[in-house]
Amino acid sequence: MAVLNVLRVFVGEDGGGGNPLGVFLQGDAYPTEKRQPVATDLNYSETVFVDDPDSGALRIFTPAAELPFAGHPLVGTAWLLNKEGHAVDALRPPAGVVPVTFDGDTTWIRGRPEWSPKMDFIRYDSPEDINVLSGPPDGIGFAYCWSWEDETAGRVRVRVFVPEHNIDEDEATGSGAVAFAAHIGRAVTVNQGVGSLLKTQLHDDGAVSVGGAVTLTETRDYQNGITPA
Repeated sequence: MAVLNVLRVFVGEDGGGGNPLGVFLQGDAYPTEKRQPVATDLNYSETVFVDDPDSGALRIFTPAAELPFAGHPLVGTAWLLNKEGHAVDALRPPAGVVPVTFDGDTTWIRGRPEWSPKMDFIRYDSPEDINVLSGPPDGIGFAYCWSWEDETAGRVRVRVFVPEHNIDEDEATGSGAVAFAAHIGRAVTVNQGVGSLLKTQLHDDGAVSVGGAVTLTETRDYQNGITPA
């Protein structure tokens, strides 16, 4: 049995939205070969196993595969570690060192666009065109569908579909926001899914920060026959 923390990451201004995330702060209770089955069973878009809360070492799994870098798991885990008294200034997923900062209710992580999964940026004419989508265009495994809400203010409407990772629709995609901001060359505020809000910042070295609000939904014992080590 292990303790599972369930968060909502990139919560909207009205408290809605947010992408569910599972985090095991004692992730080393599960050896490598058991982590993918746990993530598949939980079926969140990502589940995090923290190997060392003090250094921020961790690994990230979708229902189908491990990821070297992902935005909403890192933002959520940074927030949770800080809440639990671990004063981390960086996280260490397989991709590399990811600096962490806190600004009021916003938790920021700083990543490299090249760490993000390969995705297709598909532009639509209006937010209404995004709202009526029922899935990704045929043959695309990671579809970042977007339109301007307010180009002058840098606000975009986004929906993301990731069938290649068994994710019908991702509610809030931090790695996508990192890659998208780099792609268009400006900081943007992303209104994604049913009500999630992601903020971005560009840096002179080519890195991009993504940040947002996080809430804790529940903490519970997890057991489903996949026993820890």
